[in-house]
Amino acid sequence: MLFHVQMTVRLPHDMPAAQADALKAREKEMAQALQRAGTWRHLWRIAGRYANVSVFDVPGPAELHDTLSRLPLFPYMDIEVQALCRHASSVHDDDR
Repeated sequence: MLFHVQMTVRLPHDMPAAQADALKAREKEMAQALQRAGTWRHLWRIAGRYANVSVFDVPGPAELHDTLSRLPLFPYMDIEVQALCRHASSVHDDDR
C-alpha cells in the first residue's frame, strides 16, 4: 500500500549542534536503508524548508506508523499522511 507522507522537522533551537548532527546522521542512515529495501520509494526535499514529501510502500497503516515512529527525528516531526491508490489513467504498471 502506498502512502504520501509530508514530514516537517522542528528541532529545538537550544539543541546542541553535536546532538542535532548525530540525530541527522542516524536519520540519513535509516532513510537510505529503507529506500534500499523498497519501503521508502520516493524522497523529495521541499525547497526552502526543513521538510520533505515522501512515498512509502508498506502493507498498511500500522506498518507505516511503526516505520515512521522508529525514525530518529520522529519526536521532532510534524507528519501528514495520505493513502494513495493507482489512478486509472496512469501509464505505469508498478503503481500499487
